[in-house]
Amino acid sequence: MTDTLNPPVRPYADDSPLAYLMDLADQAHYVPTDDEQREDAVTTAAHHIYDAYHSTIGQVLDAGDWRGYPALRPSGFPEFEPSAVAWLDGGLWLHHTLRTDINGAVDVLALVVPCTCGQGYTDIVLDTEDDLLEILADLRATNGRSPHDASHPDCHSVRSVRAL
Repeated sequence: MTDTLNPPVRPYADDSPLAYLMDLADQAHYVPTDDEQREDAVTTAAHHIYDAYHSTIGQVLDAGDWRGYPALRPSGFPEFEPSAVAWLDGGLWLHHTLRTDINGAVDVLALVVPCTCGQGYTDIVLDTEDDLLEILADLRATNGRSPHDASHPDCHSVRSVRAL
């Protein structure tokens, strides 16, 4: 019979600088589970709302109002970061995600608004609390609906034409 293959013993001490660096390298390639991504997305959204929208959204939503979603990794397409959504009522939602590039991560908060045509939604990226209040003031006239513009349908209500 042959001996069972034993992994080689590490040639460095567990508390050495090299051991520390090797542990960091292992962590750098760690991919969080879907549940961890959901939890992180909720925490990130709640933190952004508390910091940037404290006087408005921060007064009506807390971390428990958000639902997190893991990253999407469609084959052949760019990866979508984990995100979180919060229901505001009347068909309106908030969507929060991070956009990452070489300079780091940036919070992106969008108000998702149903269209007056009843067939789709419009997403409006919010930069500040003032933007939010201005948009909500505009939406008050349509009871929280985005006006449908048939010449430039931005509510995604346009469907592709069937092949003949």
